[in-house]
Amino acid sequence: MLSHLFEPSIWAIVGLSLQVSCVAMIVALPFAIVIGKILAGPGFFGKAFLSALVHLPLVLPPVVTGYALLVVFGRRGWIGSVLDQWGIGFTFSWAGAALAAGIMAFPLLVRPIRLAFETQDRRLAEMAATLGAKRSKRFFKISLPLAFPGIIAGVVLGFAKALGEFGATITFVSNIPGETQTLSLAIYTLLQSPRGDNAALALILISIVLSFGAILASEWMVNSSQRKLER
Repeated sequence: MLSHLFEPSIWAIVGLSLQVSCVAMIVALPFAIVIGKILAGPGFFGKAFLSALVHLPLVLPPVVTGYALLVVFGRRGWIGSVLDQWGIGFTFSWAGAALAAGIMAFPLLVRPIRLAFETQDRRLAEMAATLGAKRSKRFFKISLPLAFPGIIAGVVLGFAKALGEFGATITFVSNIPGETQTLSLAIYTLLQSPRGDNAALALILISIVLSFGAILASEWMVNSSQRKLER
C-alpha cells in the first residue's frame, strides 16, 4: 500500500479532488453567506420554502440531485443549452464535478453561517445604526466579522462533503479518469478491480489525513478568531 502513495496517478486524483472541492467552496461561499444572513433575519413570506429548498440536497438521494443537474445544466438542459452556445459546458468536466459538489455541500455550508448570524447580539448593529453607520457598513464591520467562526465551520463541513461527494457527481459528469474522477469515484473504481485494493487503501488513507487536517485547521482558525474578537 505504501508504494502506491508515491505513484503520480494517485496524487493526480488527489489534486483533482482538492481542485474540485476548493472551487466548489469558493463559488458557493458568497451565496451561502447571503442566504445564511437572509434566513437568520426576521420572518418573511416564503422563508420556510427557501429554507426547505436550501436543505433539499441533504434529504434527496444524490442520484436525483445529479439527474436534476443534468436536466438543468446538461448540453440540452434549460440553462446548459444556453451556456453551450457560449462555449461553457459542465457535463463530463471537472467544472461540473465542482458544481455537483458545491450543491451537495451547500446545506452544510449555510447552516453554521445562519446560526452564527442568529446568535449575534443585535444591539451592536442597532448602536452602530444610531451612530450613523449604513447597513452595508454594519454588515461588513460588525455582522460578518462576528460570524467568522461560523463561516469557517461551514467551509470545513462543506469542503469535507465536497471531497467525499459521489452520487450526484457520477450521475452528472460520469467517472472519467483525469477529468471527473475524484477521490470517492477513484476509490469506488479501484474496489471493483481485483488488484485495486492497495491503491484504494492508499486513497482512503489520504482522504482521512486530508479530512482530519481540515478539521484541525478549522479548530485553530476558530480559536484564533474568537481570541481576536475577545480583545
